[in-house]
Amino acid sequence: MKIRPERAEDAAAIRAILVSAFAASAEAELVERLRCDGDLALALVADQDGELCGYVAFPKLVVEDAGRISDAIGLAPVAVMPDRQRLGVGGALIREGHRLLAERGASLIFVLGDPDYYARFGYNLDAAAPFESIYAGSHFMALRLMQGAPRGGKVRYPAAFAQIA
Repeated sequence: MKIRPERAEDAAAIRAILVSAFAASAEAELVERLRCDGDLALALVADQDGELCGYVAFPKLVVEDAGRISDAIGLAPVAVMPDRQRLGVGGALIREGHRLLAERGASLIFVLGDPDYYARFGYNLDAAAPFESIYAGSHFMALRLMQGAPRGGKVRYPAAFAQIA
């Protein structure tokens, strides 16, 4: 399996992965809006012998704290074709995304999801607790990639997230 950045010609296959994995089109529409608005910091696909079987998006976020604006990243969504789930595809996508984002100087990533799943990648509820977000709660976690990452503030997601049905 090869993990690589998404390409324009992958759009239909990515949509199929998202619709299959979530049994709805909301996440596919979210990704399409993020892509169209230029709000993706990184998007990766898992390619198994020329067929895409997984996808992860890392949208651009902003943290505002006492008038200071800092860049941050989100992890949403991650999806794997149902017949390839539980085989490590999603984890490989997330780990490669973390590696590439760290190389690019990203300092902080937020995710909204199952704490038991995302804890294995270093996400932590306590790391997200000092941040204000519309998603704050028992599934809102953060991963600090650098010591200089913001330690609190208001997390702002791209406009596309406000349109999720």
